[in-house]
Amino acid sequence: MAEETTLSNPAETAATDEALLATPFVQQLVRQMRAQDTHGTWDGKSDLQLLKPFIHTAEERRALPIIGDPDPEILWHLELFYNSIAVAIERETGQMVSPMMKMSHEGFGRMVLLAGRLVVVNKQLRDVHRFGFTSLAKLAEAGNKFLTEAVTMIKTYPEVAQYGA
Repeated sequence: MAEETTLSNPAETAATDEALLATPFVQQLVRQMRAQDTHGTWDGKSDLQLLKPFIHTAEERRALPIIGDPDPEILWHLELFYNSIAVAIERETGQMVSPMMKMSHEGFGRMVLLAGRLVVVNKQLRDVHRFGFTSLAKLAEAGNKFLTEAVTMIKTYPEVAQYGA
């Protein structure tokens, strides 16, 4: 119960959103989104407005079909999400990270992030047409989890991550 009242307080929600926007992954995702805007169309948009395509309310999620093919915009958002993780890993470790995605037209596939010969993220993808998160907190949590795990893996196996560099 206390959690519901905390989230309904606009001042506390704004403070929480600001804290989430300050995390390395979310900052990188916002940078990636802004970098895509070559004509300045989104200059007046807030960071939260830019992140809206990644966040689907329960009602929006229910409106999505159970089975469907991903459209190019969804695939673009998926790539931005993982590219942001890759750049955040690079900033944290100094190690170059390369994303690789293999996707069927039906929205099933795999995303891997590679540092040298080390696979730092390996994610099986399905139902990509429904890609998104229920809140900014869930978006930040997912990205930061990938980031933390990848940084730990690079620190654990530095010789594999630096192989060929």
